[in-house]
Amino acid sequence: MSKGATFAAIRLAGYIPGMQSFDVIVIGAGAAGLFCAALAGQRGRRVLLLDHAEAIGEKIRISGGGRCNFTNTGAGPGNYVSANPHFCRSALSRYTAADFVAQVRRHGIAFHEKTLGQLFCDDSAQQIIQMLLDECADGAVTLRHPVSVSDVSHHAGRFCVRTQPRADAVSSLVTGPHMRYDAAALVVATGGLSIPATGATGLGYELARQFGVPVTALAPGLVPLALDAPDLARYGGLSGVSVDTIARCDDAPVVFREATLLTHRGLSGPAVLQLSNYWRAGQQVRFDLLPDVDAAVWLDSLRARKPAVASFARALAEHLPTRLADAWASAQAPDAGQKPIAHWTRAELRAVAAALKGWSFRPSGTLGYKKAEVTLGGVDTRALSQQTMAARAVPGLHFIGEVVDVTGWLGGYNFQWAWSSAFACAQAL
Repeated sequence: MSKGATFAAIRLAGYIPGMQSFDVIVIGAGAAGLFCAALAGQRGRRVLLLDHAEAIGEKIRISGGGRCNFTNTGAGPGNYVSANPHFCRSALSRYTAADFVAQVRRHGIAFHEKTLGQLFCDDSAQQIIQMLLDECADGAVTLRHPVSVSDVSHHAGRFCVRTQPRADAVSSLVTGPHMRYDAAALVVATGGLSIPATGATGLGYELARQFGVPVTALAPGLVPLALDAPDLARYGGLSGVSVDTIARCDDAPVVFREATLLTHRGLSGPAVLQLSNYWRAGQQVRFDLLPDVDAAVWLDSLRARKPAVASFARALAEHLPTRLADAWASAQAPDAGQKPIAHWTRAELRAVAAALKGWSFRPSGTLGYKKAEVTLGGVDTRALSQQTMAARAVPGLHFIGEVVDVTGWLGGYNFQWAWSSAFACAQAL
């Protein structure tokens, strides 16, 4: 019998009324939950993995355009946002991107590197999901889905989890009654609030609060930014235009050299998604539209050119998409742009050069969790052990993955946090 068939048999095991005991219960069969369950099972622990979804690993499946950007070769603590920025250091150092790549290679999954260290499957994200399921099969993990967790309690050193079949589930595989399971360890790997269409809920945060574990402020992360009506009137018609930029925002400790995409609602693209992890309401975002050009020198050369350059917009189109060059010249340099560059004053040259190197907006907000790839904030890391991911005040209770206040940049960093935090936790179970 194949690994996949073995695991299917485990999943189809009947529901027996009464309490069933395990060593570990993992809630959430996403990237972190699957990996943690597999590793713990392979260490000889009896593991139960619970999930409310009918299709396991949906966020993995849709990631990276369906090819799963499963890690980043440069992943390190500096690529993460957290109220406690040093927390992730231990887990990331103990299970690295190279370690996960070795796992991928062992399963014969072909992959390639895109820009900036991002690794993708050559074929399909389903290969990563199947790899994780096969690893769970190797660890004799018991998977129950689709079920809803209706109650979690803690008594005499044991966690009791009550589940029920999802009322709206169309699968015929789960038809049994309410079930109760207990274990000495409970791992919460429920993810965050991003992409609710995949079934994201706030269960992990509710469980943390139930057990007195603090949760930091939550917000959408890696999310497009919305612009107000005046800016949309100027640039909303450029939806689909993309331009290479250096992007920054007020108070952010980093800048990003990536593409910015104009949309009918505002700003998106890799540079903007990266900025959104740092942007806060009321702050400005700024874009260098000519990353490899000294704008002042370039404009001076245009002013001195013989024959004279008549149209600034036409000259700008040498560096920017034509539609953006026309709209930008009209909106940002209306006075100077209406006359030949040879007639511009020094003040006009300096002002336009500064605007090209610092095109600024004050976003009106984000497009919310529906469009966000991750959730900023989460279970407060000050309440967790960075070695084991365990809650200091509740022995046996662990939190891993996106539910924790550790948010990575765009480009495979959040998957690496899932693998690393899962590994750290599994070694302690």
